[in-house]
Amino acid sequence: MSSRIAFLKGHGTENDFVIVPDPDNAVDLSPAAVAALCDRRAGIGGDGVLHVVRSAAHPEARDMAAQAEWFMDYRNSDGSVAEMCGNGVRVFARYLQRAGHATAGDLAIATRGGVKTVHLAKDGDITVGMGRARLPEQEVTVRVGERSWPARDVDMGNPHAVAFVEDLAHAGDLATPPEYSPASAYPEGVNVEFVVDRGPRHVAMRVHERGSGETRSCGTGACAVAVAAARRDGADPAVTGTPVTYTVDVPGGRLVITERPDGEIEMTGPAVIVAEGEFDPAWLDDVVR
Repeated sequence: MSSRIAFLKGHGTENDFVIVPDPDNAVDLSPAAVAALCDRRAGIGGDGVLHVVRSAAHPEARDMAAQAEWFMDYRNSDGSVAEMCGNGVRVFARYLQRAGHATAGDLAIATRGGVKTVHLAKDGDITVGMGRARLPEQEVTVRVGERSWPARDVDMGNPHAVAFVEDLAHAGDLATPPEYSPASAYPEGVNVEFVVDRGPRHVAMRVHERGSGETRSCGTGACAVAVAAARRDGADPAVTGTPVTYTVDVPGGRLVITERPDGEIEMTGPAVIVAEGEFDPAWLDDVVR
């Protein structure tokens, strides 16, 4: 890395990201480099990095290039790789629109969780087709301090454990991952959502995202919560033939989640680009050396 590197900063319901446009996949983003960029005191700060690469230029996305021109190479703030990030996809789409790579309407984006269909509405909100939820039949318990709860196992392309609680404060500070059992349930870790009811088909949540700690929002987590709440409430669109919509409040705002009879889940919410600039690769080299 010899020349200055462009970046942007964006968020979706305050789940914030450092965006690194890199169409040719020329920027080496090691785990240490990602962690340095996401550092909120010594770096730019963010819950993760959105590495914007043309699908044809990335070895993990070349087989999706015919379906989606752009690949969201997403990294958690600790540098680890993640399969999918729902808020990140919306911010990624907003960046493509800002850069002139997309206009209002439908757009396909490649992710490690598959190709996602995105709709950029003229009113500003962005809807993401999040795919289908998978509900593994296993009993899971999550624990914070002396409290424990049964959790619903929901796979949204990444793993989630959804626990319904009486008070969101019972989740603790979520600075460290909540304990769960059995340990074999999630060999690579899990995102844990704590949920309370706010009204009919209206819930609120807090989340510990694996690799990032507590975040202000989690798109795949909101989808997992909506599905878990619907099943708890006896609603299954595949059985009734009627879509089910839940409003999910997160610390950073509000998302609307709809599950359709064919199992497809759509998430609608805002995405904002707040800044852009450049960083000196020499700084990054010094930090990760």
